[in-house]
This record gives sequence, C-alpha cells and structure tokens, in this order.
Amino acid sequence: MKPMYRENISNEEVNALPVGAFGGPIMVVDTSEAITQACEYLSTQELIGFDTETRPSFTKGVSNKVSLLQLASGEKAFLFRLNKIALERPILRLLESRTTLKIGAAIRDDIRGLQQLRQFNPRGFIDLQSLVGNYGIAELSVRKMAAITLGVKISKAQRLSNWEAARLTPAQQLYAATDAWISREIYLKLTR
Repeated sequence: MKPMYRENISNEEVNALPVGAFGGPIMVVDTSEAITQACEYLSTQELIGFDTETRPSFTKGVSNKVSLLQLASGEKAFLFRLNKIALERPILRLLESRTTLKIGAAIRDDIRGLQQLRQFNPRGFIDLQSLVGNYGIAELSVRKMAAITLGVKISKAQRLSNWEAARLTPAQQLYAATDAWISREIYLKLTR
C-alpha cells in the first residue's frame, strides 16, 4: 500500500516551511578532466537527481541553448557548464545508462534541450511529474512536490539568473545543486 500525501499546498503554506538545500560539496565541471572524474563517480550511483538550466531570454521568439546540466547524488552535486564544455562521451554514457536512474521533473524538455547540443538515446530517466499522482499529489512543480513530501521549501530566487556568466555565484551553485538533489530526495521519500 502506497502512502498517500496531500493533493495540494498553498504558496503561503510553502513559504512557512523551513528551507531545504543541498548540503554537500558542489563541483563545477568545465574541463574534460573534470568531466571524466565526475562521470566516473556518478556512474557508481544507482540514483541521481537530474536537472538543466538555460539562460533566460526576455525576447519573444528567442530561446537559448542549455547552459548547465546538474547531476547530484545524496552526497555530491556536479554542475556541468555546457556553455563551456561539450556533451562529451562520458556524459552521454551516463545519460544513456539504464543502471544509473536519473530523477527529475518535466524531464522531456530538459532532454530535448540536451539533444539540441548532441543526439543521444536517453535511458533510465524517471519523471516525478508522472509519478506523484500515484501518491495522491496533484502539484507538479518541484517546489510544491518538495513541500508536500519533504516538508521543506526550496528557493527559486536564482531561476532567472544568467547561467552563462563567466563564473557561477555561490547562490547560483547552491540553487542548481539543490534543484537536482531535491528530485532524488522526493523520489526516495515516495518509494521508501
């Protein structure tokens, strides 16, 4: 018998919750050597959180390419600067792996964005949005899913920041790491 959760939560209720954020080391990956090391570690994990960020466009009809790929275990988060590095073979192997499950929300758009950079065959992806309904949850935003399942609020303050900046600020790094990690945590809570 699956545990059931609340269907909805108001923004006021979310705002009253304690903040949830990734607490481990965050590695910015922007060299081939760093890609290899990150992917070697991540490929040993059964379950990782997955997300991407794209520099926002404030011009109608203009969209940007994916700038950042975030992959997180329970202990470490990796931010792949795709505006500075290519989707190299080790990353593609991870994205095509059936043995390392990648948990995210609204992942179809993320995968489509990554495939605009380089074609690959996505395997082992689980979309929280297609899962939460089985637990009675109607909310589909990561923020509200985290509030309902984990009792925390996650900050969305950096969402529209410049993901192609020369250096990612500590606030951007924490936001990006948390976004990937929290999906993994929600999945673990639902399936335990």
